[in-house]
Amino acid sequence: MLKPLGDRLVVRVEKEEEQTVGGFVLAGGSKEATKTAEVLAVGEGIRTLTGELIAPSVAVGETVLVDKSAGLEVKHEGEELLIIREADVLAIVS
Repeated sequence: MLKPLGDRLVVRVEKEEEQTVGGFVLAGGSKEATKTAEVLAVGEGIRTLTGELIAPSVAVGETVLVDKSAGLEVKHEGEELLIIREADVLAIVS
C-alpha cells in the first residue's frame, strides 16, 4: 500500500452511476462538481513553522467529499487511486 507523506491522503474514488427512466446507465461524474471517496491511507500531518506536528482530521476508512479536479491519479497494484491534500477534502460524509 502507498504511504502518503505530510498532509496527503490516498483515497479510492467511488464510481457513481445514474440510471435513467429508460434503463440506460450514465456516468454520474459528468455533471457533478464533487466526488465521493474512501480514505485508504493518511500521512502523519503537517508541520508548523515552529516544528509542531498537526495531526490530520481525517482517518482511514472514512468517506469524504472532494473536488472533482483535486489530486493526482495513480495506478497501484492494478487499482486506480487518488493522492490528495487534506485541504482538498470538502467534507466528511457520515
